[in-house]
Amino acid sequence: MILTGEAIRRFIAQGDIVFSPYDPAGVNPNSVNYHLGRGLKVFQDRTGTFVETELPDEGYVLEPHRMYLGHTEEQIGSSLFAMRLIGCSSNGRRGLFLQLSADLGHTTSCHRWTLEIVAALPIRIYPGMVAGQVSFWCNTGLIRPTSATYARFNHACESQPLIGAPS
Repeated sequence: MILTGEAIRRFIAQGDIVFSPYDPAGVNPNSVNYHLGRGLKVFQDRTGTFVETELPDEGYVLEPHRMYLGHTEEQIGSSLFAMRLIGCSSNGRRGLFLQLSADLGHTTSCHRWTLEIVAALPIRIYPGMVAGQVSFWCNTGLIRPTSATYARFNHACESQPLIGAPS
């Protein structure tokens, strides 16, 4: 079951969803907008490595068919809900695609999320631009803390209390 915008607002206010910084104007009927952070890793085809750079205020032009890793400006997480991060349709119509293979955020994870970025056409991106939306989903069954090594691109938030976790 997906949360509505009204429920997202309520759970952020209660502290059951971490979304920081938070602008209530970014809440949609079933999601909340997330923004692009300043860090960018550019894949180097010849070496198979990433080169780190920072997005300047005037923007950065992505090359078509090259892989990039960015991150959310916001720290996003929940001890109650699973998250799904997707790109937004307005960027998709301009040829900017995010989270094509790893859009699931595990319950109990909380950090700035790494974003997979691919451009179909040359496109200028900016730090702080709306990159996509995150929706929150109810779990069925016992919630267990993730053992995944997430947030290698970024630092994790402080741990949240785990509701329903085994003691």
